[in-house]
Amino acid sequence: MQEVIRKDNESFENLFRRFNRRVQQSGVLSKARKKMYFEKDQSRAMLREEAVRKSKIRARRPQRSTR
Repeated sequence: MQEVIRKDNESFENLFRRFNRRVQQSGVLSKARKKMYFEKDQSRAMLREEAVRKSKIRARRPQRSTR
């Protein structure tokens, strides 16, 4: 559990923002979301392969200009 100590004259909004930032940086929420539903090893491997395939396709595409 992440802990944030309130500074002198710090508003609740700033304290809450610092807490949220710490939680996101620690990766607690992403781990909890991943474990929310059981996933078989086979489906994890399939997802990984799909991600690799998509990244290769993206790498082969020509870069778009921002203009």
